[in-house]
Amino acid sequence: MREKLTPWWPLAALTLLAAALRFPTLGLQSFWYDEAFTPVHVLHASLWATLRGVSRTENSPPLWYLLVWADSRVFGSGEVALRSLSALAGVLTVPVAWAIGRELVGPRVAIATAALVAVNPLFVWYSQEARVYALFVFTAALAVLFFLHALHRATPRRLAAFAASGALALLTHYFAVFLLIPMCVWLLLRHRAQWRAVIPAVASVAAVGLALVPLIAAQGGHGTQWIGRWALLARVEAIPQYYLTGESGAPLGHGVELLVALPILAGLLFGLWRGLTRFEERRASIVLVLGACGVVIPLALVAFGLDYLAPRNLVAAMIPLTALLAVVIVAERTGRVGLALAGLVALAFLAISIDVDLSPRLQRGDWRGLAAALRSTRSATTGHGGLGAGRVLSTVELGAAPLEYYLPPLHNLAQGASVVVSEIDETGYAPLRPGAEEPPAPGFRLVQRRDIDGIVLYRFVSPTPRAVSEAALRSGAITQEHPEVLVP
Repeated sequence: MREKLTPWWPLAALTLLAAALRFPTLGLQSFWYDEAFTPVHVLHASLWATLRGVSRTENSPPLWYLLVWADSRVFGSGEVALRSLSALAGVLTVPVAWAIGRELVGPRVAIATAALVAVNPLFVWYSQEARVYALFVFTAALAVLFFLHALHRATPRRLAAFAASGALALLTHYFAVFLLIPMCVWLLLRHRAQWRAVIPAVASVAAVGLALVPLIAAQGGHGTQWIGRWALLARVEAIPQYYLTGESGAPLGHGVELLVALPILAGLLFGLWRGLTRFEERRASIVLVLGACGVVIPLALVAFGLDYLAPRNLVAAMIPLTALLAVVIVAERTGRVGLALAGLVALAFLAISIDVDLSPRLQRGDWRGLAAALRSTRSATTGHGGLGAGRVLSTVELGAAPLEYYLPPLHNLAQGASVVVSEIDETGYAPLRPGAEEPPAPGFRLVQRRDIDGIVLYRFVSPTPRAVSEAALRSGAITQEHPEVLVP
């Protein structure tokens, strides 16, 4: 039998903690490439033009872009404004996680699930990113919750709630299908005697998926080439690392990952050693299957040439897997020891989430700081700051959209074109190419080297304006990555 609902205050405290980790520091980090790409290339004054931009330049369904377009019409396109939707979705995911844990087993699991979701560095990271992932987690969590309701008792209202939440998840991220497939199959098998009620709900979700096929074909995998260039084994290894220390946790090293993993492993082993009740075993198996399908199906599709397996695309699958951890670690027979181990896991997650706010090395690249440094330098021709005529900028591909955002109206120099300048500013990440300090064109000399939290800036100037070709600027870039050339 399920335990009575606990008092409301633990849920309120965890929701407030989630908000405190997300909202106050929304503007702390600058936009990175994907975030800046949205206001620079996707969002337009016209909703139709925005939707056209989604079909031509993005690889996600339209729901998040519709919401962020409406948000930008009211609050503008600043960092806090565009990230606020993600922060709100991240905070609202906590009470949904609570409800999932309560529906699965009871109050102990509800508290543990909500606590882990509130402080996990991966969930916090995406709650502060102006992209689809926090909304994906929220809508997928809703789908899991309403699936559990319908699995228990397939009333028309519960099935309608599942169909609506599943549709919202699909309209947010295509990877929702890997969570929805086992849910739909499970409902059909569990309620065979009620097919007439279940089939319309499942058919509604399927209809939304089919309606998205033309958009998928139009988008055609824009900008996903980086996935194939990332070794598959490295991507698979990154999945648990992302969950343990967040997307930016790699600089922390394997030692910190192990410290975070130890209380999780101890909790799982202790819970399995003490043994789950028959009811807990059944409920744990549900979220185990959902989480496994969310990870294993896209992994299996790689064998068929459909390689879109990136750890960030699996973030919603971490919701049922987090619920699984909670069910096992705080199982009824683990007593206070289980609660203590769950508390240690939450504290480890919390420490990393706070460390991200304190350590620039764990944050997104400081393109805003670089833009400020470029604005503050005095042009060799105009004698004043800013990126006016007479300057050209080369940067790594991932720096183009952020610099276009922070230094408007920068744009790409046409292929094969030339520009007359007296200053060349080159930026990018280490490692630098051999001979990076050599001028990219004759007549220029290096006058400044600077490091802005890992982004390197080299300034080359010439006493007189000189014509420099786009090809020379690309070949003379300071980094080994593919360069972009920007001009005012």
